[in-house]
Amino acid sequence: MDKDNEKILRILKEDSRFSAAQIAAATGIAEAEVKRRIAAMEEDGAIAGYTVLTDIEKTDEDAVVALIEVKVTPMMSAGFDSIARSICRHEEVKDLYLMSGSYDLALIVEGRNLREVSRFVSEKLSVLKDVTSTSTHFILKKYKNEGVIMDRAEEKREELV
Repeated sequence: MDKDNEKILRILKEDSRFSAAQIAAATGIAEAEVKRRIAAMEEDGAIAGYTVLTDIEKTDEDAVVALIEVKVTPMMSAGFDSIARSICRHEEVKDLYLMSGSYDLALIVEGRNLREVSRFVSEKLSVLKDVTSTSTHFILKKYKNEGVIMDRAEEKREELV
């Protein structure tokens, strides 16, 4: 990846709402070239998507988030990829990572309530033939998410002290 694409990505990672004109002004790259480069990075998958971070404590959103560690038996020719692809297909799975350490995979799973997350683990995840064990940790509060401090008001109060 060249330096101009790296500059554009750095800005979009900070805030994906920046327009091509704003990115052009910040980088010195022509606006049309910024648009072309962004489209090319979207096309080749370097930019996989855009998202909005929400603070569920400040919305009416009811959600339970869990980090689930999973031990699996890797398949002979596919390693961990085959089981990971199978797990990814479930809408409850928001993130999935291959890990080092005692567990092979780490999942971030979201449901409307504890029962929904529990049902996912017991009826969809644990029953997969290559899953040997799971460990579920419910996330009680997010202090920082994707590099964003979630409670800015609290941060400002601490600065005053």
